[in-house]
Amino acid sequence: MEVIYSIIDVFFWVLGIYLLLNCVYLGFFGLVGLLPLRKAKKEANHYRKIAVLFPTYQENVVIIDSVKTALKQQYGGTFEVVIIADGLKPETLATLRGLSVRVVEVFFEKSTKGKAMQFVMNQLEGEGFEIAVVLDVDNVMSDDCLTYLNASFDQGKRVVQAHRVAKNMDTSFAFLDACNEEVNNHLFRKSHAVLGLSPALIGSGMAFEFAYFRDLLNNIGETVGEDKQLDFMIAKDKVNVAYLNDVYVYDEKIENAKVFTKQRTRWIASQVEFLKKYAFEGFVQLFKGNIEFFNKTLQTFLGPRMLLLALLFLLALQSFFNPFGPTKEFWIGLFISLCLTLIISIPRRFYADKRMFLALFQIPRAVFGMVIALASIGKAKKSFMATPHSSKPVEKENI
Repeated sequence: MEVIYSIIDVFFWVLGIYLLLNCVYLGFFGLVGLLPLRKAKKEANHYRKIAVLFPTYQENVVIIDSVKTALKQQYGGTFEVVIIADGLKPETLATLRGLSVRVVEVFFEKSTKGKAMQFVMNQLEGEGFEIAVVLDVDNVMSDDCLTYLNASFDQGKRVVQAHRVAKNMDTSFAFLDACNEEVNNHLFRKSHAVLGLSPALIGSGMAFEFAYFRDLLNNIGETVGEDKQLDFMIAKDKVNVAYLNDVYVYDEKIENAKVFTKQRTRWIASQVEFLKKYAFEGFVQLFKGNIEFFNKTLQTFLGPRMLLLALLFLLALQSFFNPFGPTKEFWIGLFISLCLTLIISIPRRFYADKRMFLALFQIPRAVFGMVIALASIGKAKKSFMATPHSSKPVEKENI
């Protein structure tokens, strides 16, 4: 019996150490993110030719509005909107071809965003493009977004990530998702940029030196998380990614738990994929002095925050009657520290909105969705689990 007790005790201590490391990492970057970040510049000596890419998978509604808005961008140089059309209806294709954009149809047995972009980038080679901007099908760029991005490349940057913000917060679940987006921006983008580290790429609102992006895509392979794969490849090349905290790209937030679960299934599958792929190499790169790569590896070890929050809450409760493992003060301390980290990572403007209170009641549904997503990650490897979108107006008061 003593052996069983010892095993249980060790289990809780190992779990405690893992969760402590999670809270320390998130808490550290939560505090760093409170520091100011230099504002983006607009001035440039050279206006580069830009390809604005819209990878589109079976989205026949929102893409038309997104393209029309993108065409209104004010930019001192030349830019072309390129639609990567995978599975669009003939009438949607006809409408798009009637606009001043380029439409490239792609056909794959198994669709991935990476393969679609790779195909188009190779087609655009030799046409004088110097920057490739990647947007999701529902994204809307803020005023002068391309001008700000171009200025970063004028300063010598090769990869730039803009600040993605909520396009809509019309339901309590969308408001919760908007909060989660800003927590990610605070912990994994702004705080890292403050320290001179590369922000995590999001998958949209990204800009690349054209030739470099093409080379990356030609070596990306097949993955459910092309943004994470790009993160690791760029870190291995020791290329620093710039983060423009005051240059916005509006992104539609999820309005219900079903779509939330589907999206998180893909995200968790991506994290597990790269944890397996780069866990060992991360430590090898650390000994070679590549802190960026090691930091990306550490992020794959972090548990999803919704699950961490729920788990620490349960562990704090059980500590009042469970004699094994760390004390109740330990578990309660971790739970409070994670709550404080999340609180300081959410922009202050959100707390003035009455929807914040309603969004808190969606947390149990979000946690349940994360549990289902965790159990369903095998599905993400078998099919392209694209997040459905609708045509939403931009709520600019969200920033």
